[in-house]
Amino acid sequence: MPLKLYIKRFIKSHGIVKSIWVLLTDGVCVYLAAFLAMVLRTDFAVLAKAHFTSKEYIFIPALILGVRLLFSLIFNIYKIVVRYTNTTDIFRILLSNIVGSALLLAINGVAFCFTKAYIIPISIVVMEFFISSLGLILYRLIFKSIYFEAINPTRKKRDVVIVGAGTTGVTTKRALDRDPHCKYNVMAFFDIDPNKIGKKIENVNVLDYKELNSYFSTHNINFLIIAIQNLPASQKNEITEIGLQYNAKVLAVPPVAKWINGELSFKQIKKVKIEDLLERGQIVLDTDLISRDLCGKTVMITGAAGSIGSEIVRQVMKYQYKRLVLIDNAETPVFYLRNECYAINGLKNIDIQIVNIRDQVKMEEIISKEQPDVIYHAAAYKHVPMMEENPGAAIKTNVQGTRILADLAVKYGVQKFVMVSTDKAVNPTNVMGCSKRIAEIYVQSLNFRQTATKFITTRFGNVLGTNGSVIPIFKQQIENGGPVTVTDREITRFFMTIPEACQLVINAGAMGNGGEIFIFDMGHPVRIYDLAVKMIRLSGLTLGKDIQITFTGLRPGEKLYEELLATKENTTETPNPKIMIAKVRTYDYDEVVKEIDELIALKNDDSFVIVKKMKQIVPEYVSKNSVFEVLN
Repeated sequence: MPLKLYIKRFIKSHGIVKSIWVLLTDGVCVYLAAFLAMVLRTDFAVLAKAHFTSKEYIFIPALILGVRLLFSLIFNIYKIVVRYTNTTDIFRILLSNIVGSALLLAINGVAFCFTKAYIIPISIVVMEFFISSLGLILYRLIFKSIYFEAINPTRKKRDVVIVGAGTTGVTTKRALDRDPHCKYNVMAFFDIDPNKIGKKIENVNVLDYKELNSYFSTHNINFLIIAIQNLPASQKNEITEIGLQYNAKVLAVPPVAKWINGELSFKQIKKVKIEDLLERGQIVLDTDLISRDLCGKTVMITGAAGSIGSEIVRQVMKYQYKRLVLIDNAETPVFYLRNECYAINGLKNIDIQIVNIRDQVKMEEIISKEQPDVIYHAAAYKHVPMMEENPGAAIKTNVQGTRILADLAVKYGVQKFVMVSTDKAVNPTNVMGCSKRIAEIYVQSLNFRQTATKFITTRFGNVLGTNGSVIPIFKQQIENGGPVTVTDREITRFFMTIPEACQLVINAGAMGNGGEIFIFDMGHPVRIYDLAVKMIRLSGLTLGKDIQITFTGLRPGEKLYEELLATKENTTETPNPKIMIAKVRTYDYDEVVKEIDELIALKNDDSFVIVKKMKQIVPEYVSKNSVFEVLN
């Protein structure tokens, strides 16, 4: 590359031309400030009565200019992007000028010691400080105003209110001020801190949070931005409802850790997600217990590339495990899981295998080689309508696959086997739920048959964001313009987030002594119709105008209401208030083995034959909205 072209590219890429212009402008501003200070010192009698010689009118401003430019370079004042000047930049300018003036006074002091005279009168140093500081700040603010008001006239005005007048709230306002594409007019901050209410922050009033609803009723607000970290879901729900009621877009500032290079931009401020509005308390994990349980252990996770399995992987990777063995049968999800693990630690001490848990030979080969201490068993078929149509597949994977893993765990001395189950195993009404209940029965009976392995079952409801769950389906339907399909207006479900569910799985596994069926506090049931309506409103659409909801009827095997058996009468407490132990009937191992052997032998037979046998094993299994109701 020719040297001339290289220099041009270097200058362009490093913004040197702009920096030189800023440096020259600052220099002119400082020189004029120094000259004006001298004029003021003479009461404007520059020509009538010369207090200074013509050389001093050149030398003194030049000396001051040299000092100012020196500290401009030291404090990088010349690198400030003028059109984005903020309070931090103003502070840097003032600090640079203070240090510069201190140096000028020091020079004066040294000169006085030797000549008994000051090089620069102290009054001029003081006046120049105030004049140049004002000038340097003022011209930047004027240019910023001109740039956003005149040079960029295409910016549309948007009125904004920010909930939270703390550091995040102020940073949010500055991010809005810097946005080059649109003019955001921050109308007010809202906060609960009495020390802030009634004050002004960056010339914006701080109002009482209780006035939020009344404020919206009298103002046309385009955006409501939640700028409080770790805000309780109930309060976030309340704020969101107010914004949606008055057709404002509700946004939330991401955690500071997700800001790019420690700075916030408007593009990072995202719409409030439906997952954020679940009214659930914060989970407190016994990290010490979990750490002791996993430290130095080889951990195997089946179904590791699925929604639940992959999150268990992320949670386990936070602890000092010895080795991770990840098992899944789906190639593409495994590919993404591998990439994610590689990005975290370069696949150090991680082995990822594509294998079906029903492959007994391959699974024995892996377990005998890796010698896992803990197995998290998340591999399963979980979609109710699909298993209703394919009972044999449910038996092969959910029952036979679990049995293969459980038997191998005992054979090779696995310390703990933690099975991920479902609330649909409680009084099942479908094939999927019943197959998981049979798997629960097997591992629990096996636990009491031997002492080598502790078998622990975790049971929870619907998890937001899992593959094929209602939230991703609704999002896709909304993006496609609808309609949004709901099976029944009254159908309800319990929900928790993927990280929440997996954290509780790991905590329950750590506290388990074997034989327990842990159930989680799922909070209050959520009506799916209400969920759909809120998601539509969060998308900025109007139900009935922009998008429709249609009712399709309950799917085969689907319940109107889910059960968790989470009452004081049928559960016992644990040290974690979010985790309880279900009081369930125990089964004789030999009888269970006999029944399951007969069931597995039928896995390729007629669906009605398979389901009939399942009902014999689990008498509380009563089919609903299904062709198998005739077998009830």
